[in-house]
Amino acid sequence: MAKAATEVKVRPLHDRILVRRVQEDEKTAGGIIIPESAKEKPQRGEVVATGKGRVTEDGKTMPLEVRAGDTILFGKYSGTELKLNGHDYLMMREEDVLGVLN
Repeated sequence: MAKAATEVKVRPLHDRILVRRVQEDEKTAGGIIIPESAKEKPQRGEVVATGKGRVTEDGKTMPLEVRAGDTILFGKYSGTELKLNGHDYLMMREEDVLGVLN
């Protein structure tokens, strides 16, 4: 987990986070194999790196609730897709995170 952050060498600014998508299952619950062309992009990912936090109007920094290593859920069209060191990532704001999986 922390290894990926050092490979990428990118530190998101403010309330942004860097996310690597988690691969979804290749089969449905009934055992049907899903072809690559029919798969949707996963809406689940692992936080690789985080910024320092959101800066409020009075200049204070509010720390982020998500941490590197957290598995999160996010909206279908959230974030900006990036390709770094041959791997695909998403850069998004913490407000785009729908929840943290336990």
